[in-house]
Amino acid sequence: MRVKFAYAVSIAAAVAMLTACGKKQDGEAGAGAGASAASAAAVAAASEATIVKIGHAAPLTGGIAHLGKDNENGARLAVEEINAQGLTIDGHKIQLQLDAQDDAADPKTGTAVAQKLVDDHVVAVIGHLNSGVSIPASKIYSDASIVEISPSSTNPAYTQQGFKTTYRVVATDAQQGPALANYATKALGAKRIAVVDDATAYGKGLADEFAKTAEAGGAKIVAREATNDKATDFRAILTKIKSVQPDVIMFGGMDATGGPFTKQAAALGIRAKILGGDGVCTDKVGELAGSAVQNLVCSEAGLALSKMDKGADFEKKYEDRFHTPVQIYAPFTYDAVYVIVDAMKRANSIEAPKVLAAMPSTDYNGVIGHIAFDDKGDLKESAITLYDFKDGKKAVLDVVKM
Repeated sequence: MRVKFAYAVSIAAAVAMLTACGKKQDGEAGAGAGASAASAAAVAAASEATIVKIGHAAPLTGGIAHLGKDNENGARLAVEEINAQGLTIDGHKIQLQLDAQDDAADPKTGTAVAQKLVDDHVVAVIGHLNSGVSIPASKIYSDASIVEISPSSTNPAYTQQGFKTTYRVVATDAQQGPALANYATKALGAKRIAVVDDATAYGKGLADEFAKTAEAGGAKIVAREATNDKATDFRAILTKIKSVQPDVIMFGGMDATGGPFTKQAAALGIRAKILGGDGVCTDKVGELAGSAVQNLVCSEAGLALSKMDKGADFEKKYEDRFHTPVQIYAPFTYDAVYVIVDAMKRANSIEAPKVLAAMPSTDYNGVIGHIAFDDKGDLKESAITLYDFKDGKKAVLDVVKM
């Protein structure tokens, strides 16, 4: 999969730009000469390199587009860094290109996106964000022998399908659900628990794992309700839940629904602590829930950025480049790009099947920590971070090592 791409249009544009600069006044030309020369040099260097596409798939439209863009930004930052440093594989200069696609957090769109990335001859794919999209898309990548590394899909089923192409750089709901449940039963002493999910593979999967562990810990599930990932009005469900007087409510879903859910619970006078997974664990949920967010505890399927050894450096680079704070999983997509490049180097190849063959022996130290995979493609070492909210912002409550 080694293809030379012509850069005639880019070079023509650079020449046109340089010509235009020559027609400006001397002062303007002097000010822009250095930048123009640098641009021309970059174009010339790129034109001599072999283009290697890395796919990225996440929702860039819809209610959780901010999370999808965060993931894309992390991957883009890594691609730009690697290109700036220079990459050579098998004696050939390599120019990485991020092939970023919008899957709209929709399984049908996601499978179409997966096929497009395969047709684009990507060397590997970072994505998808949602478990409900990663799972159906994974067969398409498996059939094409293309590595898929999800930075944020936590449903255990994703890596339990028997595919050799599925990897992830986060913990799973089989770890996250129990961590939340243990917090409910041990730290909060909850005996009566209500469970609500958004009927997605992610939300229901997390809720199921939570409920199983909570019941094993002696709690009673006094209500089990389902909504959907596009819902905005939860008052009917919350009114039913209020009547059974739970100590804790667990919500399996994303921040776009978890925020309004938490706000409406407070408006109905429900005092039970609300627990949520990584889907709701963003600073944006504070905006959506308002002052009610102080009643929310959530988890992330990895270390907090503040607890990562290289987290501060990554945060600065990210904010300098994109002028916006990290949401959740940008460090994970950033590391996923480096893991792919590490596999390319070890395989000494840019052919997708050979890169895939190198993945099981991954041993990489990234921003998120040490990355090595078990025989299913899950991390050998992971962590769950619990948060509460102070002044509308996430604050680390506890870290559970896995």
